[in-house]
Amino acid sequence: MKKFFASLYLNKYFLAFIIVFAYLESVQIRYLFLREVKWFLFTPEAAIGQLINALILFVIIGFVIHRFDSKTSLSRAVSVFLISLVIYVLVNNLLSYLVALAFGTVERNFKAGPLTSSNIKYTMDVFVYGGFFLAHYYFQKNQEDKTKLAKLEKSQMQSQLSQLKAQLDPHFLFNNLNVLDQLIEEDQVQASAFLHDFSDIYRYVLLSSDKPLVELRDELAFANRYFSLMQHKYGEAYLFSIKGNTPENALLPALSIQLLLENAIEHNLGTAQAPVEISLRIEENSLIMTNTLKPKKQGKNGGGRALQNLKTQFELLGKSTVVIQQSAGTFEVSLPLIFKDGH
Repeated sequence: MKKFFASLYLNKYFLAFIIVFAYLESVQIRYLFLREVKWFLFTPEAAIGQLINALILFVIIGFVIHRFDSKTSLSRAVSVFLISLVIYVLVNNLLSYLVALAFGTVERNFKAGPLTSSNIKYTMDVFVYGGFFLAHYYFQKNQEDKTKLAKLEKSQMQSQLSQLKAQLDPHFLFNNLNVLDQLIEEDQVQASAFLHDFSDIYRYVLLSSDKPLVELRDELAFANRYFSLMQHKYGEAYLFSIKGNTPENALLPALSIQLLLENAIEHNLGTAQAPVEISLRIEENSLIMTNTLKPKKQGKNGGGRALQNLKTQFELLGKSTVVIQQSAGTFEVSLPLIFKDGH
């Protein structure tokens, strides 16, 4: 029963409004009847009786609504209103009959005139107080549904982000293990240095992987360390530069810049004589990563999935989409910056 009354959203503000309205209505009716101001116009007993009737009506409407599975639509609201009207009028007539029977006034109270007047009053109560209740109920129900939907969407978004990060982290790990494998065959001393640097870098990956967003300055520092790691294998075949000032309150999904660096290295063949130039430009609301195009003759199987995952992360975060542009000589990716203050 407690759960049922909670489902009617009869909060203190709505009940206070009903009490005040019932009291003012009782004063108005008395004044219209007497046509003069008397002290007993302002006594509260009529308002209390009307409040009790209103609460009975709210309970009736609540039971009818629950019979309709609490679903909101105009046709259902009209059906609830009409059914509640019939039940309320019948219940009040039954109660009036029992009271009249107890006091022996059935013949007087149930004549055509008084009975018609009473039923008109009951009908007007349903239109007035029932209208107030339905407006309040469906507004509160709509707000509750919106809150539940927002929580569900947030939960789904967090779940999808976690899945995407779970795909990106192994991607980072396996790519660099492949680099290490190649270095072991070519230069064991360089492979040892690579492994040491890689362990430091992967610590950042582990710490940031459970965060939806990280500081831009941390991402830039990580990108520099990552590129230094790549130089263990490629030397001066790839060049990386950063231009622009770093906003203090800017955020990005973890590993965003590293992923763009990796994408440029994976899909382009650089040499010491003709290096692939990679530049990162920090603008007011975005990061723009540009690299010269020197496509490898044999493209990487499954390439592009990590970049697509990054685009999906930004979309799930409700931010401007990642913009990818390619010309005859360059490949460019623009990432929107996310700010702590929401701007």
